[in-house]
Amino acid sequence: MSHHCEHHHDSHDALKGAALRQALGAAEARCAETQERLTPPRRRVLELLLASDGPLKAYDLIAAFGETGEPAKPPTVYRALEFLERLGFAHRIESLNAYVPCRIEGGHAAAFLICDCCGAAQEFDPDFGPQLEAAARAGYAVRSVTLEARGLCGACREH
Repeated sequence: MSHHCEHHHDSHDALKGAALRQALGAAEARCAETQERLTPPRRRVLELLLASDGPLKAYDLIAAFGETGEPAKPPTVYRALEFLERLGFAHRIESLNAYVPCRIEGGHAAAFLICDCCGAAQEFDPDFGPQLEAAARAGYAVRSVTLEARGLCGACREH
């Protein structure tokens, strides 16, 4: 996460300790339900995303991948990200070319509030119902929707 401002930023969504272990366990359970495998590289990339205070670029993940400091090979991380996106465990924020863990269960449109000051990205669940219905009436089958709204988070607005 990049900090463009001078004031202190609290951790936004990072998971630590028991919360991190619980989230990884839930991901493993979801994989088992769908007969997918959360391989060690996939699990490590998800762990890094969940433990981060903000969006991570692929090369941040490559550099932080090894438990003892050794980087991963880029294809390992990119394949893991592809898997995590496909299963709904992670989202790519196009404008940042970075990834965040999915914070909302179940299939949904990806929507983010991105802070221009501290770089935090908060996922939220918008109501795209009317727009999707209009697309369906026009004969269009929408496969995915991503919304990125930029501005200042509450903490940065206070400073």
